[in-house]
Order: sequence, then structure tokens, then C-alpha cells
Amino acid sequence: MKSLRTRIGVGLAVGAAAVAIPLTSTTAFAAPPPGDGWVPVGAEKYPSKAECEAKELPNAQANGYHEVWCDDSKAIMPIFNR
Repeated sequence: MKSLRTRIGVGLAVGAAAVAIPLTSTTAFAAPPPGDGWVPVGAEKYPSKAECEAKELPNAQANGYHEVWCDDSKAIMPIFNR
């Protein structure tokens, strides 16, 4: 039979692991776009990736960039320029 001290120690370790794993498994930011040189510039809600990129391109060009990439894996799409 295990001692009470051992049972408490094991219980605390299991509890801490059960809390730590879900907290550390999420990403802090959306996946980066393919390639190098992309700069995150914000996020906006658009009905489609194509509309996001078409509407954001003039803003990107006005700020010295020539490409736009919208991450459509989220409802509010992160926007990157390069």
C-alpha cells in the first residue's frame, strides 16, 4: 500500500500535467505564409481569401509592398504583406 505522501505527490503531478498540456499545445499566432519576407500587418474578416487579397493589395502597395497573403484558416483572417 502506498503512503499518503506518495499518493498526494503523484496526484499533484498528474493534475499539473493535465493543466499544462492544453495550455502549451495551442499556437500563439496563425501559421506563417509560405516563403520568406512576409510581415504581419493585421487581421480582418472577409468572405473569401480572394476578396481579402484583392481588397488589401492597394493598401500593401501604398505602403511599399507588392504581395498580400491572407490566412483563410480563421474567420478573422491574419493578413501578411511582402
